[in-house]
Amino acid sequence: MAGSSPVPSRVLDPTPAAPPSIGAPGRTRPTPADRGGTAGPTAGYAAGVIRIRLDDATVARTRIAVSPLWEIQTGFWLLHRNPDDLPWPYTDWARHARRVLAGLPRTAPVRVYLASGPPLPDFLSPVPPSATPGLTEEVAALRDTPVEVVRAQLARQWPDGVPDWLRPYADDPVPALHRLADDLLGWWDAALAPWWPAMRAALDEEVLHRAHALATAGPDALLADLHERAHWERGVLSLDKPWDYDLAAADRRLLLIPLIFSGGGLACSTDHPEVIAVSYPARGAALLAGGPAGAPASGTDRLALLLGRGRATVLRALVRPATTAGLAAALGLAPSTVSEHLAALVAAGVVQRRRVGRRVLYGLEPAGNALLGLLCGEPVRASA
Repeated sequence: MAGSSPVPSRVLDPTPAAPPSIGAPGRTRPTPADRGGTAGPTAGYAAGVIRIRLDDATVARTRIAVSPLWEIQTGFWLLHRNPDDLPWPYTDWARHARRVLAGLPRTAPVRVYLASGPPLPDFLSPVPPSATPGLTEEVAALRDTPVEVVRAQLARQWPDGVPDWLRPYADDPVPALHRLADDLLGWWDAALAPWWPAMRAALDEEVLHRAHALATAGPDALLADLHERAHWERGVLSLDKPWDYDLAAADRRLLLIPLIFSGGGLACSTDHPEVIAVSYPARGAALLAGGPAGAPASGTDRLALLLGRGRATVLRALVRPATTAGLAAALGLAPSTVSEHLAALVAAGVVQRRRVGRRVLYGLEPAGNALLGLLCGEPVRASA
């Protein structure tokens, strides 16, 4: 491997609102890579893009999966990157999670996800073993990670010696992984299980939408519409990042993982010998607030001033995707009135219209989610 430090197996990006986590003191920053990748300023490349070069076989094997374990990890990163209260829609969950965290000993294994934020070795959150795994299935895969895989990932990412917070996994991986697996199950029950039914419903809706696009329009159409910071040109998936990195993937499987806790970020996991995994923000994070972001009890409703009361009410209700008829029934408005508001919001680019089977669903675009967040608090710092 050329260069002075390795490319992390999971490469992540903060939004411009947060200082880059990779490259900060004590963390690795991508430089020329192993596995055939190159990093750093490259002739003809604009800085700040990770390019994943995918052959036809890999693109044809594109699949979609949910991952409770990846949600745990990105939830921890949100807490790590936002030491004060997280803004809506994460506020209620974050306060609850911090109370749970405060009750854990300082040596609790799950604190490994808070030790420094990304990058982390892939064995701490492996690629989902199936399309819809339960947490127990993912934790079992983590627990059974071969010792040689753990040590190889640590050596590649920290060739000069692992940091103290990863020392147990370098010295004696098997018991360390078993302790972490047990702790993850406890953290889930205390910090995430109450939110999971609503999260899972939103993720299922996202997977249904993406699977329908994959089946009817093919992987090119799916990848072209993945996220505003992911760009697809036949054979190359580019992710907007604070650095430049080039990876060639041949005869593998591309796995897309939608995440509620992504905080607007993207992640790419490359260590699996058969899979390239890319996570992206799933629509529906607003459900963490327990419902729509309501108008203020007192004072000025800035959203209503901006959009008008009717359109503001409809926009707030779309924290969960809904049909015109469903919105009309929930809000007590005439379907024609809701339809008019939806048409204006779609034209403004804050609401998306999509067909899923025989239904037409409306949901928040990233701009709509950001608009709600900005009028309810400061923007959240991305976790990945």
